[in-house]
Amino acid sequence: MKILSRGIRLPLAALSGLLAGFAALAVAELVSAAVRPESGPVIAVGGASIDRTPPALKDWAIRHFGTNDKLVLQLGILAVLALLALVLGVLALRFRRAGAAGVLLFGVVGALAATGRPDSTSAADALPSVVGAVAGAGLLYLLVGRLTARRGSSTGAVGKGVEGPVGGEGAVGEEDEERDGSPGWDRRGFVIAAGAAAVVSSGAGLLGRSLNDSRGQGAVASRAKLTLPKPASPARPIPSGAILHTPGISPFVTPNADFYRVDTALVIPKVDATSWRMKIHGKGVGRPLTLTYQDLLNRRLIERDITLTCVSNEVGGPYVGNARWIGVPLAELLKEAGVRPPSRGGPADQLVARSVDGMTIGSPVEDVMDGRDAMLALGMNGEPLPFVHGFPVRMVVPGLYGYVSACKWLQDLELTTFDAYDSYWVKRSWSRKAPIKTESRIDTPKPFARPKPGTVMIAGAAWAQHRGIDRVEVRVDEGSWMPADLAAEDSSDTWRQWSLPWRATSGTHTLTVRATDRTGQVQTEQRTQTIPDGASGWHSVVVTVD
Repeated sequence: MKILSRGIRLPLAALSGLLAGFAALAVAELVSAAVRPESGPVIAVGGASIDRTPPALKDWAIRHFGTNDKLVLQLGILAVLALLALVLGVLALRFRRAGAAGVLLFGVVGALAATGRPDSTSAADALPSVVGAVAGAGLLYLLVGRLTARRGSSTGAVGKGVEGPVGGEGAVGEEDEERDGSPGWDRRGFVIAAGAAAVVSSGAGLLGRSLNDSRGQGAVASRAKLTLPKPASPARPIPSGAILHTPGISPFVTPNADFYRVDTALVIPKVDATSWRMKIHGKGVGRPLTLTYQDLLNRRLIERDITLTCVSNEVGGPYVGNARWIGVPLAELLKEAGVRPPSRGGPADQLVARSVDGMTIGSPVEDVMDGRDAMLALGMNGEPLPFVHGFPVRMVVPGLYGYVSACKWLQDLELTTFDAYDSYWVKRSWSRKAPIKTESRIDTPKPFARPKPGTVMIAGAAWAQHRGIDRVEVRVDEGSWMPADLAAEDSSDTWRQWSLPWRATSGTHTLTVRATDRTGQVQTEQRTQTIPDGASGWHSVVVTVD
């Protein structure tokens, strides 16, 4: 009968561990509302995990999960915590203090992760994990006490004998009471305590989430009130013939909602534009600047169509998009601060951009001051930047992969040298400098499509930002290269659409595309991974005509 009693209490002990873990996270969420949302244990541990993930694994996650990679990471963390909570609950049934201590240990891990993040500025970031862990440990100790207490024992007697083995002295089951009259575990007390814990934890978690969500309302309001002024240098109209209407081809202008997002932020920063400040300082800066958002709005604004590409984009991948950006010319600001590029004797060759979330991105000073339309962007496709794309201010530099140019949620620009400082991604084995490679992609037909015999339109996009696309060619199987029809060019900084009518015959065929840029460089056939400076190779799709 004692074995039966243990069988009943083991799953209840595991449930106790789950409730304790849930309570710890809920209380931590509530406390983080008083500190900052990013200090919560799941976000802190997730951020620390991203920082320590090997580049190849991080690239694999982006490739397989896309923009859902952060959701997958957080769900994975919660799954691991749930499993550990189950184990600690069972452990506590035999070693009550050890189980509670295990919960406290995970609180320490969360606290260290929170205070170790690049964006952490205060020891208070440890509070959510610590307070949550104390609450969880206390609840586990209480609930397991109900499972090991004798019915009718006083509160002070609950702890007696709890370090003994299950089924030993002090752990007689309820079934034994029915047999020999001895008291059993406190079922009623456990149910009441567990139910109350679930209700209170749910309330704390919901309140914390609501308070954290409300913290960004000022930023939301500041963006809603904005009306971007007309740029002094507007973008020219998209040329007639630059947009193809072939079914299946990517739109020439990527809608904001569809524009790719690749970053490390588990919580999207929401910065109030009215309180935003940015400094320009560092090596070779003769006149340091501190700018407000209004200062930028009052300056000469330019508007340009620019295609951005992520270095994590595989051959034929989705992490490329074209948008109309409005912002302040970056070179003008740097010149005002007294900065000279290295070619003109400037001592700094790296511009380090810092985000409010602690991200650092290093750009070559020479590139941002060589006459290209590098800017501090304020708007995207006719509206203020969306929060996910960097509101209130981000960098946009044509011709450079995002990890060396496109800092979002910008708050600081420091002039330094590549020898003196390695930015976030460079510390993780990526190259210091990364001009975008000449690439092309087949959008239609899709891989493994089954078109009918006859004329099939092959179409897609090619890009070589800041150099421009001169030619696109398509090959069917191992046949000769055929020149594709190029859409009109908007600018050398945007991608270029192309198409080719193909007389499809029955059978399985491999379609391959390659591009040539304005320098005469033909897209290389050699396949390389995205690490360390971007993928290369020809994009191919296999289709079956039947």
